[in-house]
Amino acid sequence: MTSKNYILTYYQQIKDGSVTVGKWIERWYEYIVHGLEEKRFFFDQKKAARAIAFIQQYCRHHEGPLAPQLITLEVWQKALISVIFGVIDKDGLRQFREVLVVMGRKNGKTLLDAAIAVYMMIADGEYGARAFFVASRLDQARLAFEAFFQMISKEPKLAAKAKKRRTDVYFAESNSSAMPVAFSERKSDGANPSYVSLDELASWRGEAGLKQYEVFKSALGARKQPLMFGITTAGYENESIYDELMKRSTAVLNGTSKETRLAPFLYMIDDPEKWNDINELRKANPNLGVSTTVDYLLEEINVAEGSLSKKYEFLTKYCCVKQTASRSWFSAEEVRKMFGHRLRLEDLKNHYCLAGVDLSQSTDLTSACIALQKDDVIWIHSHFWLPENRIEEATRRDGIPYRIMMDRGFLSASGTEFINTNDVLEWFKSLVRDYKIYPLQVGYDRYSAQEWVQLMEKASFHMESVFQGWNLTGIEDTFEGMLREGRIRDMDDNDLLKIHMMDAAQQIETGTSAHPRKKLVKLSKNAHVDGVAAILDAMCMRATHWAEMGRRLMNAG
Repeated sequence: MTSKNYILTYYQQIKDGSVTVGKWIERWYEYIVHGLEEKRFFFDQKKAARAIAFIQQYCRHHEGPLAPQLITLEVWQKALISVIFGVIDKDGLRQFREVLVVMGRKNGKTLLDAAIAVYMMIADGEYGARAFFVASRLDQARLAFEAFFQMISKEPKLAAKAKKRRTDVYFAESNSSAMPVAFSERKSDGANPSYVSLDELASWRGEAGLKQYEVFKSALGARKQPLMFGITTAGYENESIYDELMKRSTAVLNGTSKETRLAPFLYMIDDPEKWNDINELRKANPNLGVSTTVDYLLEEINVAEGSLSKKYEFLTKYCCVKQTASRSWFSAEEVRKMFGHRLRLEDLKNHYCLAGVDLSQSTDLTSACIALQKDDVIWIHSHFWLPENRIEEATRRDGIPYRIMMDRGFLSASGTEFINTNDVLEWFKSLVRDYKIYPLQVGYDRYSAQEWVQLMEKASFHMESVFQGWNLTGIEDTFEGMLREGRIRDMDDNDLLKIHMMDAAQQIETGTSAHPRKKLVKLSKNAHVDGVAAILDAMCMRATHWAEMGRRLMNAG
């Protein structure tokens, strides 16, 4: 009998509405199905079926009312396992090396993690495999490790293959072992893992969590097809590995990332205002009705509605809405709407505009832009500057061909080690002198060099500081809405600005507000969003001064 392709089965259920999922899960399975159709990767039905069959034939519940029964996988679980083990690259190896699964409490996370770990150690076929169960504390790491060992112990055919030792479980037949590990760069270095279980990633704190993740990730290279498997609810830690993985994941799902080895399964609600709506909650709880009940969630909702702290906890643990979360801002399609247009400055003579500047503090990029409205469209014209002696270093660091950007007219060398702010002043002067384009107000970051501000004011430009941060939530919402409507366009098809748009992320403070606060952040450490920051400064000027200047800014006649 031919085994079923559960990826296509689940995808069809999503499309016809027979299962309820959020936008990120829908986008993920679209990504997988389209990738298979376009042959960016391939599907090995036998490998997927083998993993599913092993788990259902040998892996048992180790606790709760179903213990010691064999696990019966749901369609969403079979689809997930099929993606991990059945989707392969051109060499026949697993396509995905990093897996992030985000879902609400009581959806069988620990059970799924343990079953996949058992398969990796006993049936994956790698001699000398090494599995690590990692958490911030050893007692937390041992919880996942014990779930794994108990699952083996409940099945005699598996138990015969394993020997519990003082610090690990050893499999003599394949010379493999599995052990729990707490945060320690020294202990983890040289670990040579084939499988890494990452427990409750959202609770991993700051720099220590980021470093620990990178230690294991960098150790994967010695294996042909290693697997890092992170499974978590949302959490409370900010600027953590969870935030980094969410930014990376949403960039993949938005189509703005070049990553090909990360598999994000983000089961979370779409609308925090509907946090107490059972249908919305299904998006974060794929096992609702199986491992957890509607009645249970309704009871938790009743408690949360009477307590603000319980509401925060419910949002985090059952809705997977982090109070402050970071994610990729724009989709590739949204960015594409902004670019691909051409409008010459010569065609805009005698027009008024607003402007924004993101002035570098040291050696970083400086960006300036004008926002000029014509009919119902705001046209953006941007320029960038980088110190001459920093161009090669920045090219290596950022992976951006800055010399080519200079050749295309998007970037200028300015100064040697630091930006010469006179160059920015001259750019504005040239707009007025050569094209009769008049910036009525120039928004700039409040930390900009005051000497440059004074030079701009002396040249008769009206300057106004902008505090970049949470207070620009309304500006960001307006910009996003106009972009989606096709009303924000770049007039130069500026490739450097396009990169900055795709590198833009948002930190979102959901809390319990109907209007969550947002602020612009970078998608990754070496990303740049200076061009986006400059546009937001200009959009801030538009919002602030439209009442007094709107007639002129319309450029109607």
